[in-house]
Amino acid sequence: MFKWKKLGRVFSPLDVEGRSWLKEFAQAPAVLIFDDFVRVYFSCRPPADKNGQYVSYSAYVDLDRSNLFQVRRVSDRPILDLGGLGEFDEFGTYPVSVIRHVDEVRAYYAGWTRCESVPFNVAIGMAISQDGGISFSKIGKGPVLSYSPDEPFVLSGPKVRYFNGSWYLWYIAGRKWKIVDGRPEPVYKIRMASSTDGIHWTKLNKDLIESRVEEDEAQASPDVFYANGKYHMFFSYRYSGHYRSKKYGYRIGYASSTNLINWVRNDSKVGIDVSEDGWDAEMISYPHVFELDGKTYMAYLGNEVGRYGFGLAELDGELE
Repeated sequence: MFKWKKLGRVFSPLDVEGRSWLKEFAQAPAVLIFDDFVRVYFSCRPPADKNGQYVSYSAYVDLDRSNLFQVRRVSDRPILDLGGLGEFDEFGTYPVSVIRHVDEVRAYYAGWTRCESVPFNVAIGMAISQDGGISFSKIGKGPVLSYSPDEPFVLSGPKVRYFNGSWYLWYIAGRKWKIVDGRPEPVYKIRMASSTDGIHWTKLNKDLIESRVEEDEAQASPDVFYANGKYHMFFSYRYSGHYRSKKYGYRIGYASSTNLINWVRNDSKVGIDVSEDGWDAEMISYPHVFELDGKTYMAYLGNEVGRYGFGLAELDGELE
């Protein structure tokens, strides 16, 4: 069993002033490490409009490398513009995953649009930064990974990695919509695609993680990390209904693999759960694992899927 020591909440959007577009949520943390600071990308929202509708943006917060609880700066504006009329990312960019490539920074993000019979649909886009990850330009008006006969809707939660000369993109794909108490709720499973250039992707077309709490378990935020001869995946999962609660809400799961295709799930090893009280007492989700100065950290969300920010945990020992 892994042992994660919770260090506390690092960043809350409620503490940010002077940015009307950043008022609620700091979702899906993703890290880019610099010489003297750590940039954490996240997704946020302005308040809902008069009809109760949200949009979402992506931003970043820079943390001092020697003290990750010291905020140096928060981005002045969203890292990406929303899409134009009818485009797949017209109403939001959430979540985002970043990676360095040669002299640029690439961002893979979920762009979403509103629908009529269900609340939203999502596909995965890509953007490139030439200024060190401050701002990004989309490579086009459409997604790089979208719906297909086997993955008919809700392609989201991208996490990009580069292993052994190949690009890999872990993401979630919708399996069905369920009506729960008169409300449509999505069920999605973890999937993977590979690429030689990070732009043109070949889908594996296979669910990677078996369901555990129920057949319609929804899985999200697959984060893959290589250590000690194998691949480790931390992800989040929830029940298909009534998941905006402690009993059925998000938890963090774990699986391992030697070939990136066949995964063995073992949530008993994960070593992190909800707290007895406080900002992460009802749910924890969207884990992101990274190494920094000889230590292994996990950034994660707390209650209401990041409404009150993200926190950090430090691994005691090694991933093995």
